[in-house]
Amino acid sequence: MRFDEFPVNTLMDITARPPLVFVRGAGSWLWDHNGKRYLDFVQGWAVNCLGHSPSVIADALAGQSRKLITPSPAFYNEPSMQLARRIVEHSCFQKVFFANSGAEANEGAIKLARKWGALNKGGAYEIITFQDSFHGRTLATMSASGKPGFQERFEPKVPGFPKARLNDLASVERLITGNTVAVMLEPIQGEAGVITAADAFLRDLRELTRQHKLLLVVDEIQTGVGRTGMLWGYEHAGIAPDIMTLGKMLGGGVPLAALVATQAVSCFEHGDQGGTFNGNPLMAAVGSAVMDAVLAPSFLEGVTTRGTYLMKGLSELSARHGLGEVRGRGLLVALDLKIDIASTVTEIALEAGLLLNAPRPHLLRFMPALNVSQEEIDTMLAMLDDALRQTLQG
Repeated sequence: MRFDEFPVNTLMDITARPPLVFVRGAGSWLWDHNGKRYLDFVQGWAVNCLGHSPSVIADALAGQSRKLITPSPAFYNEPSMQLARRIVEHSCFQKVFFANSGAEANEGAIKLARKWGALNKGGAYEIITFQDSFHGRTLATMSASGKPGFQERFEPKVPGFPKARLNDLASVERLITGNTVAVMLEPIQGEAGVITAADAFLRDLRELTRQHKLLLVVDEIQTGVGRTGMLWGYEHAGIAPDIMTLGKMLGGGVPLAALVATQAVSCFEHGDQGGTFNGNPLMAAVGSAVMDAVLAPSFLEGVTTRGTYLMKGLSELSARHGLGEVRGRGLLVALDLKIDIASTVTEIALEAGLLLNAPRPHLLRFMPALNVSQEEIDTMLAMLDDALRQTLQG
């Protein structure tokens, strides 16, 4: 089937897409409608933690679909309780609410913090967030985000999200008022170009929030479930937040997210929160399969090892071409190109059969499957080397 025979015009035009249709995936590879193969270092924007169509997810979907797909969230179902127990047993939290997307989980976190403020801080509702942050595309999560360009869209925005500067504790402290209820941040700002919140900053921020009786909310949509080499990104700093949000990798490719909180701040009353598909058994069964895979012996150590190998290879490549720094944690990594050539590099790489992400004009971001092989990393580095050579010589 030719590309022009697909009903492309039936989809809303919301982003630039190349003229190809993916029809099959396996591990780190995708195949388009012409049978061409692509090495995928985007993986649905850090979604497919076990690669494309892994057997553990396919088996979980098939098995659960034959038993129960959804009884409605008005009733308990076993897979959702099993997944919640896995999250609670391996974190500092005690309560879980399942959602369908990271934005929905973050929306729930905002609501929970404001509810807690209404009950415990005289109606305090402001949540300090950070410049360059990204928390989703609902009106509230866009308002919470510090992503450039979001400020002018879909006005009027939801009020109550003053912006501090990441790794600048004084900028946070200056924004604290009697209306402040929480501070919300990503342990690594992925959309901003893989900017890490320093461990010392997170520890100082946790102490500051405790001093002012504020909640600390960590958006782990991109860093949670093993992406950084630890199960949760906050663990690197040795802190215990009050609220955490999960998405992307929790479902390994299916729409699954979670709002996770301590018992002390889980103050929703009946009717405050809900959702038709939230916690349905089909998605929850997949989440448990993903968690079991990531928690298997040596899996997270392997993420760290492969992340170090990827960063070393990118650093060598950067030195060869006179580019900028390589930064990140685990298998969430960025290469600063220093000049605005990222779109050209990704276009040349795509033509060669390599999928890369350019969140900024001068930056490449790498989000491979957590079980990517060393050989696949070597293949990517060779293909990227060639794409950079063509771009810089052109």
